Amino acid sequence: MLAVNNLSLQFGKRVLFDDVNVKFVNGNCYGVIGANGAGKSTFLKILTGDQDPTTGQISLEPGKRLAVLKQDHFEFDDNQVLNTVIMGHTRLYEIMTEKDALYAKADFTDEDGMRTATLEGEFADLEGWNAETDAAALLSNLGIDESKHYMKMEELSNDLKVRVLLAQALFGNPDVLVLDEPTNDLDLTTISWLEDFLLDFKNTVIVVSHDRHFLDTVCTHICDIDFSKINIFTGNYSFWYQSSQLAARQRADKNKKAEEKKKELQEFIARFSANAAKSKQATSRRKMMDNLDIEEIQPSSRKYPGITFNQERDAGNQILNIEGLTKRSEDGEMLINDFTLVVNKGDKIGFVSKNSVALTTFFEILNGNVTADSGEITFGTTISTAYLPNENHHYFEAKLPLIDWLRQYAQTDEEKEEVYLRTFLGRMLFTGEEAMKTANVLSGGEKVRCMLSKMMLAKANLLMMDEPTNHLDLESITALNNAMSEFPGTILFTSHDHELVNTVANRIIEITPNGIIDKMMPYDDYLKDDKISAQQEELYA
Repeated sequence: MLAVNNLSLQFGKRVLFDDVNVKFVNGNCYGVIGANGAGKSTFLKILTGDQDPTTGQISLEPGKRLAVLKQDHFEFDDNQVLNTVIMGHTRLYEIMTEKDALYAKADFTDEDGMRTATLEGEFADLEGWNAETDAAALLSNLGIDESKHYMKMEELSNDLKVRVLLAQALFGNPDVLVLDEPTNDLDLTTISWLEDFLLDFKNTVIVVSHDRHFLDTVCTHICDIDFSKINIFTGNYSFWYQSSQLAARQRADKNKKAEEKKKELQEFIARFSANAAKSKQATSRRKMMDNLDIEEIQPSSRKYPGITFNQERDAGNQILNIEGLTKRSEDGEMLINDFTLVVNKGDKIGFVSKNSVALTTFFEILNGNVTADSGEITFGTTISTAYLPNENHHYFEAKLPLIDWLRQYAQTDEEKEEVYLRTFLGRMLFTGEEAMKTANVLSGGEKVRCMLSKMMLAKANLLMMDEPTNHLDLESITALNNAMSEFPGTILFTSHDHELVNTVANRIIEITPNGIIDKMMPYDDYLKDDKISAQQEELYA
């Protein structure tokens, strides 16, 4: 067990945490959530000893080992890949290093012999003889080929370094595992393996992630950082979100009796538990819902941006026709190969590919920013479009106050009024003086919220989005997900957010160097289909 006692952290006048007392119990997986700037990563640093609190202490049971996913991708550049993984178990690696040094001595003494005997005993107790085999298995499962196991870390690309550091954290069955954004730079296959690993993991996991599908799969509890306090709730992210929304609606309903509210909450828990029974989660984790105290369900003070996409006019039957679209990269790599597509009215198409450059190039061609090598693109005469690009920096180079920045995209005199723009920006969480920030100093998440505001003002009937969840916090991602699901028009989008693709898309199109796969089905069904897997192997060969 890991306990946090009377924890406070203050930077100048800003109080990040105030008198926090929480316990992380063995066998549970805790998803740490909170708005941007709430202190999620800082909290993990305190737990791992990389950040000192102002007051309070962190206590780990004696003899227990804590492992953490390191964030410095260059820290182990001088080390061999396999050794870097084993370094995750500090004591085991120390023993291995000392043993090797003693055995290498030319003048090996009786004292050295006694010391090596002691080390060998401890080495065996820690299952050191299996260390290299276990480390190699972790690396292979995380997509790192055996040929790279004996390379230096500096020889690997950044995305592979991330995987090695993840293997390092997972190595040696730690008692407490602390992971900050572990799914970054992982493909879906590897994320699925990690989900299964954590579901089978018997000890304590504490994880920060913006991946809602991942949080829903692995978490038994949600650790919510809210206004300098930390509260722990039973269930995964979806349960926390839906139950807190229900509790908020109940609090607002003064006419409903307490018995009715209790019954409503009980029915919600029963429905959620029934749905969970169909999921990937282990039975033991689902049983936690049965022991849930209704009093634990509380409304959240979290603020969600008001994202709503309206269309000024309904689209006709012809949306978009693409004929023979082909595009190679500057170095001759085939990105899009003879791509033909008819988009139907009301389609919400999730585009996927192993090559993210191909996806971005496709969206840039559709929006006239990149020229195709060949092919024709025809939009219907009734179609109006709005586009959220992957790269948006050129929209924010001018030192315009946000109100004036947004006014550029207003279509009516009413929309250009300051009162209207302030209200609009307020819905997107730019309140008070925030609305007077200059566009060139915004954070990545703030820029995306501004681009979403620009899209909303367009009132288009065809939305195109390239990785719309990038830089957004969980609250904004959830609000965007709901808005896309409710939009009555047509959407073309690509996203690494599994939950977004699965809940929004009714059609999946995969772009490969040798053609496309086009299926009218939910994303989860697409991923599980053996025929599609065989087709993928052929088209990526």
